[in-house]
Amino acid sequence: MAAPVDLELKKAFTELQAKVIDTQQKVKLADIQIEQLNRTKKHAHLTDTEIMTLVDETRMYEGVGRILKA
Repeated sequence: MAAPVDLELKKAFTELQAKVIDTQQKVKLADIQIEQLNRTKKHAHLTDTEIMTLVDETRMYEGVGRILKA
């Protein structure tokens, strides 16, 4: 009689392990995305700081997208 209970516990434990691994992967992915966004934020801040130091008469150009040649 103890065998069916053991099998159910083993199955539940296996499912729980799979959920833990899946959750760890999702957390790692979220950490990577946060790190990338922080880098983007820092780059934007540095760019903004540099632009603010320029005199008003300085010519600047803004990228408007990709140009595709036919």
